[in-house]
Amino acid sequence: MAGLGIDLETRDRVKIAGRMLVGARVGDEVQVAMVVEESLGNCPKYINRKAVRPNVPAPRMVSSGTPVLPPQAVELVARADMFFLSSTDGRTMDTNHRGGPAGFVRVVRNDESGVALVYPEYSGNRLYQTLGNLHENPRVGVAIPDYATSDVLYLTGETELLVGTTATVLMPHAKLAVKIIVHEARFVENGLSFRADDVEPSPYNPAVRPLACERAVTVPGQGDADETVAPASATLVKQEVLAPNVARFTFTLQLGKGRSLPLWKPGQHVTLDFAEELDHGWSHMRDDDPQSLNDDFVRTFTVSNPPPLAGGESTTLENGTELQITVRKHGPTTRHLWRQNVRAGLELPVLGFGGEESFRLPTDGSKKAVFVAGGVGITPLLAQAPGVLATTQELALLWTLRAEDLGLGVDTLERLPGLAAGSTLFVTGGKGSGEEAQLVKRVEELGAQAVLRRLAQDDVLAARDAEKGTKYYLCTSSELLKVVQSWLEGEDLVTENFNY
Repeated sequence: MAGLGIDLETRDRVKIAGRMLVGARVGDEVQVAMVVEESLGNCPKYINRKAVRPNVPAPRMVSSGTPVLPPQAVELVARADMFFLSSTDGRTMDTNHRGGPAGFVRVVRNDESGVALVYPEYSGNRLYQTLGNLHENPRVGVAIPDYATSDVLYLTGETELLVGTTATVLMPHAKLAVKIIVHEARFVENGLSFRADDVEPSPYNPAVRPLACERAVTVPGQGDADETVAPASATLVKQEVLAPNVARFTFTLQLGKGRSLPLWKPGQHVTLDFAEELDHGWSHMRDDDPQSLNDDFVRTFTVSNPPPLAGGESTTLENGTELQITVRKHGPTTRHLWRQNVRAGLELPVLGFGGEESFRLPTDGSKKAVFVAGGVGITPLLAQAPGVLATTQELALLWTLRAEDLGLGVDTLERLPGLAAGSTLFVTGGKGSGEEAQLVKRVEELGAQAVLRRLAQDDVLAARDAEKGTKYYLCTSSELLKVVQSWLEGEDLVTENFNY
């Protein structure tokens, strides 16, 4: 037997293991006597604080058996920020909690061929200490609760450990993951004698890691080549500061021996690995910087320049190809880039290119394209604009940016001839300095409009072409994105998702 005592309000946790001495059913109760042979107090990492309150359960079996989970169960998994897992080989047993941000458990398969879930094991470089006896005892039982409704999804099955590249191919950014292959599932409504409200997420929770199949991403791996080695590397050769916190970095690319990699498409992103530069190794707790504990230092950036020979004969990356990214200084990786002396020859592994096809601007003149950008949200347009402007495609740019970022605006309009004619820049947060006034004047000299206020609904709607039709492309902060989407209800629009 094994069990877990957990206090959701204080984040206290202790697990126990041992043997059952005797058990009996007395009326509607089951009474068990257990001898505890092992106990371990666990750290509070990944426990999301909750306020617990009583609930009168009225359990109802919604579904039982396999192979397909009902929609309510799939939705519960998508909301879950913790679950409980017991593993056994028939001789010993281990029970513990797994937690993270809501959605950290992903559904790999849910159809007539079977059901499988996967979750990342955080701090996974301590494989055996982290996983308890999962590496030896693959048979598992899982309970995934929904504390808001007292619903519970119960699963039994077996586990498959995914380590290194095997984990990353399925779940990018995860170096260790556990797949649960479900043999039987039971979904019970209102089965808990308590409910709980969210109070505070664990400061150690990393971002949700979607599956590779849930987003467009190129995963390393070229036939018989060594899949543990990145297919290419990028060497920093130039840094151009465009605004106080925005810069363009130019890299030259070099293929690994015996490797090949398709060229990026305009608007796609590149995935770079900073781990060798920034990873300080494993530690159990890091309260001064909890987010760094599970940071793999793998980052994606939209490629700012179009690929060479676009539309020509070559579609494969060649040695010496230049790649540019335009980024805001924010977080450890971009701060590291800002600190670099280009003569030092910073070299980063390139893991691949990716990006949604739906965010490609048309070049066939079918509809008017309206690009709504916020700050560095302009980056998906930078590599696409030359191809769009070279056609008869009508393009309008509505770009909101802070006054301190006007240098980025001027640089963009100067580098992309023809873009200014259909562009309006909405400048906010100005201090009325002479330098700002000069930059605004330069924007207007280039042929764009500069408006010293926030973007408004009328601005967005006025860009429509009633006769030809309009398609909106939105790439802004999440807050502005929600506002603009509400203005464009019923319109043809797509959004860029930076949750790579």
